[in-house]
Amino acid sequence: MLKGFFNVPVPQNEPVLNYGPGSPERAALKAALHEARSTQTDIPMYIGGNEVRTGRKLEIRPPHDHHHLLATFSEGDASHVEAAIAAALAAKADWENLPWEQRASIFLKAAELLAGPYRYKVNAATMLGQSKNAYQAEIDSACELIDFLRFNVQYMTEIYQQQPPISGKGVWNRVEHRPLEGFVFALTPFNFTAIAGNLPTSAAMMGNVVVWKPAYTQIYAANILMQLFKEAGLPDGVINLIYVDGPVAGEVIFNHPDFAGIHFTGSTKVFQNIWQTIGANIHKYKTYPRIVGETGGKDFVLAHPSADAGVVSVALVRGAFEYQGQKCSAASRAYIPASLWPAVKEKMQADIATIKMGPVEDFSNFVNAVITEVSFDKLAKYIDAAKSDASVELVAGGNYDKSEGWFVEPTVLKVQDPFYVTMCEELFGPVLTLYVYEDADFDKVLDIIDKTSIYALTGSIISRDRYAIAKATHALRNAAGNFYINDKPTGAVVGQQPFGGARGSGTNDKAGSMINLLRWVSPRTIKETFDPPKDYRYPFLG
Repeated sequence: MLKGFFNVPVPQNEPVLNYGPGSPERAALKAALHEARSTQTDIPMYIGGNEVRTGRKLEIRPPHDHHHLLATFSEGDASHVEAAIAAALAAKADWENLPWEQRASIFLKAAELLAGPYRYKVNAATMLGQSKNAYQAEIDSACELIDFLRFNVQYMTEIYQQQPPISGKGVWNRVEHRPLEGFVFALTPFNFTAIAGNLPTSAAMMGNVVVWKPAYTQIYAANILMQLFKEAGLPDGVINLIYVDGPVAGEVIFNHPDFAGIHFTGSTKVFQNIWQTIGANIHKYKTYPRIVGETGGKDFVLAHPSADAGVVSVALVRGAFEYQGQKCSAASRAYIPASLWPAVKEKMQADIATIKMGPVEDFSNFVNAVITEVSFDKLAKYIDAAKSDASVELVAGGNYDKSEGWFVEPTVLKVQDPFYVTMCEELFGPVLTLYVYEDADFDKVLDIIDKTSIYALTGSIISRDRYAIAKATHALRNAAGNFYINDKPTGAVVGQQPFGGARGSGTNDKAGSMINLLRWVSPRTIKETFDPPKDYRYPFLG
């Protein structure tokens, strides 16, 4: 419950630095990259107040330069999961009883540190460990995470201020927004450092304690985030960072009576398996766990015959190929009217021909490597199948090379069947599949889009016809949790476009808004009567 009101700093979205030639931020980031590449780090787990190392060391190599050893990390086992839970529960009482403004101060300080001395360090770590170019790292690991921290503090204060509007004569009603009873498990993905930072901190901010397991391919930047949180003053045990194989962690966590919730971003299949496990174990828990997840996407761009071909092309090139298409919101299927297709095709081919691909250290590269060899091989298989299919036209790209890094060219496929496999299945790479429809079939295409995929994460309509925009917005209301008009389907901004999808894309709890933080509290209503009745008899009995 809010114990006294304090004005908190009004959050504003962190300005994005451009890293142009000759800029001071470019020089600072280049220096941070050089330092990180020159140092081989041994990364520990963080359990309670201890840095924990094990005898099992796994390697971290840049996806774009798999010959270079960047770091090693200590892989844990079930005993480390148990230790992390114990450390979290031991820290719980002090943390949840800490006044809310003291918790807020820690995360506001973390945002300031990230905007300042940690900015280039975490950007460089994201670039090297996850193969993001400078701009993609800046909008992710710096700006978006800063925004999450600052805006979530604002949302926290608003939640605590939500009180019953009316109390009757002689009565005071109030609501206490308690943290969950137990610990929260944060299971975070490789592709966004901001998500990896937000999932544990949003729950912790509300007074919860957390066991955090990042994807192995994001550990290099996760280690920097943990150092950031500790420097900001986060007490030991509030967030515990472990590197344990998923099934091993799940076996311990989902059988623990104090498991109170999971904050997840990852694949739909994994999330469904987790949900099934929680359901089977529901009788073991002290409370019903909160299950919050953002999962896969098969995101669409629909062009109307009235659209501008240049706008369509840029939305597709940026939406499909920024960060190699490894965004859950990336444009991976598109529907183009026949009248517009020749101009869109010409513009796309011309733009893609200018795209440079290579390591992140070269700032002229727009496209870098996909995250792992497993991802590379999967994408190569789909591309090869498409190239050998007579019904598929290779519009651009189609090549790949793993000799130095996991490089896959931006690839555009044009299919005759709107339900072709790459129109339906999530590939998570730089592969865009297009279906060209007859202009008169716009209404039919709306129905096809809505029925093609199990996902409903993001989508967009590009049109200069307001009636067409209104029709698509209504017809596709269940096909995308984030819907864009005359823009690409990526790039949600904290506080402006709360993010999440429905159907097979998750529980749609809208990270970047108050809605998400509400999942990490358990309200208690308190009614206090100042002059209670002294006689059981009501007046009607007289």
